[in-house]
Amino acid sequence: MKTSFVFSGSGGQGIMSAGITLAQAAIDMGKHATYLPEYGPEQRGGSAKCTVVISDENIVSPLPKFCDNLIVMNEQAYAKFGEDVKEGGILLANSCRIADAEAQNGVTVISAPVDDLALEVGNPKTANIILIGILIGATEIVTEDAFRLSLNEKFKDKKPEILAMNIDALDKGIEIGKKYKR
Repeated sequence: MKTSFVFSGSGGQGIMSAGITLAQAAIDMGKHATYLPEYGPEQRGGSAKCTVVISDENIVSPLPKFCDNLIVMNEQAYAKFGEDVKEGGILLANSCRIADAEAQNGVTVISAPVDDLALEVGNPKTANIILIGILIGATEIVTEDAFRLSLNEKFKDKKPEILAMNIDALDKGIEIGKKYKR
């Protein structure tokens, strides 16, 4: 099975971090994964996008024409990529910054106030981890344990409370995502 993900938002929203951590978790599970970052021309606060493809077999192209899963963190990302989801795919939107994400062509829309949820966890920088948790809960593309291991590796040199906060964010997202499980 091959599944593609596009993460998009603004610089500083953890777009690249979310993509690379998801790809690493897939690799740790023995799957094939590609990660392709794209940045806007701005030095700070510009657009950020990355594409992740996860497969049980070799991946021929890291750039799908349409993605299976689109994760958008802001209105600009939704406006630019909102129609790039395959029929039957998932559009995951940050409802704190995207007022009306709409379903088209059999796409499942999951709209969650991830900015607000991240503040509940204790740090606005955990919004991207909440989104990954929602994806894992809804799709099981990687196991919860594999992603936790990836987080452990990512935050091994940080204070233990940083890892704990990100694990809390992941769990919060997984809980939401399970409501949309396919």
